[in-house]
Amino acid sequence: MQEKSEGQPNVIVFFTDQQRWDTTGVHGNPLGLTPNFDRMAHMGTHLSHMFTCQPVCGPARSCLQTGMYATKTGCFMNAIPLPVQTKTLGHYFKEANYHTGYIGKWHLAGEEPVPRHKREGYDYWLASNGLEHTSEPYHTVMYDMEDQPIKLPGYRVDAVTDAAISYINDHQEDPFFLFVSYLEPHHQNRTDDYPAPDGYQERYTSRWTPPDLAALGGTSHQHLGGYYGMVKRLDEAFGRMLDTLKSLNLKDNTIVLFTSDHACHFKTRNSEYKRSCHEASIRIPGAFQGPGFDGGGYMGELISLIDIPPTLLDAVGIPVPENMQGRSIMPLIRGERTDWQDEVFVQISESQVGRAIRTQRWKYSVSAPDKVATVDAGSDHYIEEFLYDLEADPYELTNLIGFQSHREVSDRLKQRLSLQMVLAGETAPFIADAQEQPKGQRKVTADEVNR
Repeated sequence: MQEKSEGQPNVIVFFTDQQRWDTTGVHGNPLGLTPNFDRMAHMGTHLSHMFTCQPVCGPARSCLQTGMYATKTGCFMNAIPLPVQTKTLGHYFKEANYHTGYIGKWHLAGEEPVPRHKREGYDYWLASNGLEHTSEPYHTVMYDMEDQPIKLPGYRVDAVTDAAISYINDHQEDPFFLFVSYLEPHHQNRTDDYPAPDGYQERYTSRWTPPDLAALGGTSHQHLGGYYGMVKRLDEAFGRMLDTLKSLNLKDNTIVLFTSDHACHFKTRNSEYKRSCHEASIRIPGAFQGPGFDGGGYMGELISLIDIPPTLLDAVGIPVPENMQGRSIMPLIRGERTDWQDEVFVQISESQVGRAIRTQRWKYSVSAPDKVATVDAGSDHYIEEFLYDLEADPYELTNLIGFQSHREVSDRLKQRLSLQMVLAGETAPFIADAQEQPKGQRKVTADEVNR
């Protein structure tokens, strides 16, 4: 057992899959699904405008583990495993004398079970590469340190949580970094359904539908009840984990992050649930508590998933590697930084070769129609595809791309997007204008162009 350094905080990442930001009470959901998350958001640090940098499972996870964009590591699709010896959060925390544990869904290897040399810095392992394929809602199977299948009792959320609580209990005296990765509220692939615990779907069916889904439909009428039931059980599990820390006197010395890999649009924007530029694909819940984060309050800055790895390292005093492409938010929390960039950059793959930028006011997205989304990581030639005014149209129901009234906005966002692509390590692109459309009564003031 490692000797615990004075003041060296533990770190837990509570990571959900495909969870929309507006499932939470702090973002206006009226169903009371997330009292534990909401309490942490109020008392800790709430990342109110948190976004994924890649709206699909594997690529998003590669970004979170490495701090590099998916095009940098090569993991721009689900089927591409993380290159062996790529340094992850597991490596960085282990090198800093932390015991490292991983429980749940990995989705960064090309085989099952994940062999020891592909566990990327994690000492303790109870996981599946594709948890949706090795388990069912009431039949949870993951693989242990010796590659043996372990069947865990209970609903899958509870089974993963029980394992995490056991890990915390067994490592009270260690400085530990624990990454707990759930499948929920992701759909069960085999049935294309959202199987909540028994009795939970019935509570939330036909209760409340977000405005984008109310307008566009998709599969939301079929799936929202189960989806919400899964979110509710996740929050209950999160509460159990926080109770564990409190009961073991670890709460004041443990940093906890709650976030997700991407969101869910219920087949309203393309033929499945994510892989688009829209808020319903890219906006996710995010909150911290613990040393350095308690009392941080509401943060309105735009934060990307790519900013989380440097933040976690910075929060415990581990030097941030130069190859990480995000920025630590710790200076923001401490009030030391005022030049935070007012945009997030998103790479989109599998459904299209796409790129997007999101500012406080605008969403601008382009695609490369001559590229094959399941083959090509990027392109040097794109065409404008979407422009949304998020102040006037927060649910992105009116695409303004090509409108004469918004040409100046698009030109400015085109420049900003091109710069972000270069900063991410991509080739400076040529972006063709969308076909011009009449403006009608629309008009954009000079002040609005750069917002």
